[in-house]
Amino acid sequence: MTHITEAVRMQCFNAVESQFTVKWARVILLRWMDLTVKAHVLLVEDENRLRAALTRRLREEGCVVDSMTNADAAFEKITTEPFDIIILGVRLPGGNVLDLCRDIRARGIKTPILLLTAQSTTEEKVMALKLGADAYINKPFEVGELLARTEALLRRAPPSQVCQFGSVRVDLGATVVTRDGVPVRLSAQEVRLLHYLATHSGVLLSREQILREVWGYGMDAMTRTLDVHIASLRQKLEIDPKRPNLIRTVRRLGYRFETKPPA
Repeated sequence: MTHITEAVRMQCFNAVESQFTVKWARVILLRWMDLTVKAHVLLVEDENRLRAALTRRLREEGCVVDSMTNADAAFEKITTEPFDIIILGVRLPGGNVLDLCRDIRARGIKTPILLLTAQSTTEEKVMALKLGADAYINKPFEVGELLARTEALLRRAPPSQVCQFGSVRVDLGATVVTRDGVPVRLSAQEVRLLHYLATHSGVLLSREQILREVWGYGMDAMTRTLDVHIASLRQKLEIDPKRPNLIRTVRRLGYRFETKPPA
């Protein structure tokens, strides 16, 4: 049996450990790139230098970043546009960040919220988490820590299932529909129909196909149920129900759900 000296054994161990480290460093890096590339971030922070620095760094990491300074303006944007993560400074003009967190969750929006806290008490942090914030980071902080926390929140968040069409926002994951930021009340069957149409966006769907998948009817079913529900959705969602742009009729063929306005 060949005897291996301690020095040789350590060299082998170090080589394996080095390869392992490189391999997993690469895996972690690729995972981070996968999570952040094209992630849509809303950054709301009133400190100009910090906001500019974070915006620049997040964009360098591949994120699409919208930055703002005002709580009221941020709430309007959050309720009309889909984001993958929201980063909020605690002290913001135009409103209290605790109220902002509560109002965001009250609208059924489940986007992860990361707070940038400064001189906040433990009670304030606990209250923020109870009202809907997902995590916080204390100022001053290293940018690397912010990126790591952002990665963790993006990793835990479910895939985005938000469709945006003008003033209409359809969150399939939360089954929440808003128009101009105001919730739209839909029946259970309307939700199922809208979910099916939206998850097949851009696809021409025959009447028979929709009736089968949403209602469970057979191919020879003769019913006006689909027409009634389509008309109801148009009344609630379309700007002009008589000239629909969201749920379009393809004559003699079926319907197509469009999330892009006509050219």
